[in-house]
Amino acid sequence: MRKINVLLAIRPRLLSAVVRHLVERQADMAVVSEVSEPSELGAAIRATAAEVVILTPVDADREPELRSQLWSQSPHLKIMTLSATGDTALLYASGSPTKRRDDVSEASLLSAIREFRC
Repeated sequence: MRKINVLLAIRPRLLSAVVRHLVERQADMAVVSEVSEPSELGAAIRATAAEVVILTPVDADREPELRSQLWSQSPHLKIMTLSATGDTALLYASGSPTKRRDDVSEASLLSAIREFRC
Protein backbone atom coordinates (compact mmCIF):
# COMPACT_ATOMS: atom_id res chain seq x y z
CA MET A 1 0.00 0.00 0.00
CA ARG A 2 1.27 3.43 -0.97
CA LYS A 3 1.64 5.80 1.97
CA ILE A 4 0.19 9.30 2.15
CA ASN A 5 3.13 11.72 2.43
CA VAL A 6 2.42 14.29 5.13
CA LEU A 7 4.43 17.45 5.79
CA LEU A 8 4.00 19.25 9.12
CA ALA A 9 4.23 22.98 9.83
CA ILE A 10 2.58 23.05 13.24
CA ARG A 11 3.04 25.30 16.25
CA PRO A 12 3.21 24.91 19.19
CA ARG A 13 5.82 22.16 19.28
CA LEU A 14 3.79 20.02 21.66
CA LEU A 15 0.86 19.95 19.23
CA SER A 16 3.28 19.14 16.40
CA ALA A 17 4.72 16.22 18.40
CA VAL A 18 1.24 14.86 19.08
CA VAL A 19 0.22 15.05 15.41
CA ARG A 20 3.56 13.55 14.30
CA HIS A 21 3.15 10.63 16.69
CA LEU A 22 -0.42 10.08 15.54
CA VAL A 23 0.50 10.07 11.84
CA GLU A 24 3.63 7.94 12.26
CA ARG A 25 1.60 5.18 13.95
CA GLN A 26 -0.47 4.73 10.77
CA ALA A 27 0.55 2.06 8.28
CA ASP A 28 -0.78 4.14 5.36
CA MET A 29 0.84 7.49 6.30
CA ALA A 30 4.35 8.90 6.65
CA VAL A 31 5.63 12.22 7.96
CA VAL A 32 8.11 13.14 5.24
CA SER A 33 9.27 16.43 6.73
CA GLU A 34 8.59 19.10 9.30
CA VAL A 35 9.26 22.81 8.93
CA SER A 36 9.13 25.57 11.49
CA GLU A 37 8.36 28.47 9.15
CA PRO A 38 5.67 28.75 6.44
CA SER A 39 8.30 30.27 4.14
CA GLU A 40 10.04 26.86 4.12
CA LEU A 41 6.97 24.98 2.86
CA GLY A 42 7.51 25.36 -0.89
CA ALA A 43 11.03 23.93 -0.83
CA ALA A 44 10.02 21.14 1.56
CA ILE A 45 7.07 20.13 -0.63
CA ARG A 46 9.28 19.95 -3.71
CA ALA A 47 11.98 18.01 -1.86
CA THR A 48 9.62 15.45 -0.32
CA ALA A 49 6.71 15.06 -2.75
CA ALA A 50 4.34 15.80 0.12
CA GLU A 51 0.69 15.28 -0.70
CA VAL A 52 -0.81 16.71 2.48
CA VAL A 53 0.39 19.69 4.51
CA ILE A 54 -0.87 20.15 8.04
CA LEU A 55 -0.18 23.60 9.43
CA THR A 56 -1.22 26.04 12.07
CA PRO A 57 -1.66 29.43 10.44
CA VAL A 58 0.71 32.04 11.83
CA ASP A 59 -1.21 34.91 10.27
CA ALA A 60 -4.85 34.18 9.37
CA ASP A 61 -4.93 37.19 7.02
CA ARG A 62 -2.09 35.70 4.92
CA GLU A 63 -3.47 32.16 4.90
CA PRO A 64 -5.35 32.47 1.55
CA GLU A 65 -2.19 33.90 -0.05
CA LEU A 66 -0.12 31.01 1.33
CA ARG A 67 -2.59 28.44 -0.01
CA SER A 68 -2.50 30.08 -3.45
CA GLN A 69 1.31 30.06 -3.47
CA LEU A 70 1.45 26.40 -2.51
CA TRP A 71 -1.16 25.41 -5.10
CA SER A 72 0.66 27.33 -7.84
CA GLN A 73 3.67 25.07 -7.19
CA SER A 74 1.73 21.86 -6.40
CA PRO A 75 -1.87 22.00 -7.67
CA HIS A 76 -2.81 18.60 -6.21
CA LEU A 77 -1.58 19.45 -2.71
CA LYS A 78 -4.12 19.08 0.08
CA ILE A 79 -3.88 21.52 2.99
CA MET A 80 -5.22 21.11 6.50
CA THR A 81 -5.06 24.05 8.88
CA LEU A 82 -5.26 23.10 12.51
CA SER A 83 -5.98 25.71 15.16
CA ALA A 84 -3.17 26.18 17.68
CA THR A 85 -5.49 24.78 20.33
CA GLY A 86 -6.11 21.71 18.18
CA ASP A 87 -9.89 21.96 18.35
CA THR A 88 -10.74 23.01 14.78
CA ALA A 89 -9.46 21.92 11.39
CA LEU A 90 -10.15 23.34 7.93
CA LEU A 91 -9.54 21.12 4.93
CA TYR A 92 -8.59 22.64 1.58
CA ALA A 93 -8.19 21.07 -1.84
CA SER A 94 -7.80 23.23 -4.93
CA GLY A 95 -11.12 23.60 -6.72
CA SER A 96 -13.13 22.05 -3.86
CA PRO A 97 -15.20 23.70 -1.15
CA THR A 98 -13.56 24.12 2.25
CA LYS A 99 -14.51 21.51 4.83
CA ARG A 100 -14.58 22.39 8.50
CA ARG A 101 -14.08 19.90 11.32
CA ASP A 102 -14.96 21.04 14.81
CA ASP A 103 -14.46 17.58 16.28
CA VAL A 104 -10.73 17.14 15.92
CA SER A 105 -10.40 13.79 17.62
CA GLU A 106 -7.72 11.29 16.65
CA ALA A 107 -10.19 9.39 14.46
CA SER A 108 -11.50 12.58 12.85
CA LEU A 109 -8.02 13.87 12.03
CA LEU A 110 -6.92 10.57 10.50
CA SER A 111 -10.16 10.29 8.54
CA ALA A 112 -9.64 13.79 7.13
CA ILE A 113 -6.10 12.95 5.99
CA ARG A 114 -7.33 9.76 4.35
CA GLU A 115 -10.10 11.69 2.54
CA PHE A 116 -7.25 13.65 0.99
CA ARG A 117 -5.70 10.55 -0.58
CA CYS A 118 -4.52 11.56 -4.05
